[in-house]
Amino acid sequence: MAPVLAQALTGAAPAESAAMTRHAEPTIATIVRELAAVADYIAHLNQEIGALRANELCRERIPSAHHELDHVVDATASATNIIMNAAEEILGSDSTSLEDYRDQVEARVLTIFEACSFQDITGQRISRVAEALSQLEKRLSRFVAAVNARDLATPPDCEEAQRQARRETLLLHGPQDADEAIAQDDIDKLFG
Repeated sequence: MAPVLAQALTGAAPAESAAMTRHAEPTIATIVRELAAVADYIAHLNQEIGALRANELCRERIPSAHHELDHVVDATASATNIIMNAAEEILGSDSTSLEDYRDQVEARVLTIFEACSFQDITGQRISRVAEALSQLEKRLSRFVAAVNARDLATPPDCEEAQRQARRETLLLHGPQDADEAIAQDDIDKLFG
């Protein structure tokens, strides 16, 4: 912030003011320039806040992503139940003839294949969620760069920090990406 404006806003002590006066006599033009610079910065911040389009994010993108993920969870659960039921029917078959058993297995396998079609729809839904997150990331990155934002040393919401810590504790570091996960062979060696 400019020295004259800083002095005016912070109420510098008379001794400090006298020292500043000896070095640079504040003029109306200097004060006007500094105020214009502050006004320009505020206008720039206002533009960047508008470019975030926060209302659109809150009203459309985030709820839409939430809705898509709900559908992914529902479709996955439904397909899993269908597949498990078909497999249980195959395993629990009491058919006495090989031909009846084969017909039952073929019917259940077709049911399993049909249930696996959920993957295509869920893939499309997850792509839409990824696109929404990408847009959010781009907007926030632009805003952070434009205003030179810095994170606070402490989390702004203690309850959220506690919820996050609890989730991480309960999750026990899984599921992990394939390149970060412990190999199954290594786990087997521990118990073998």
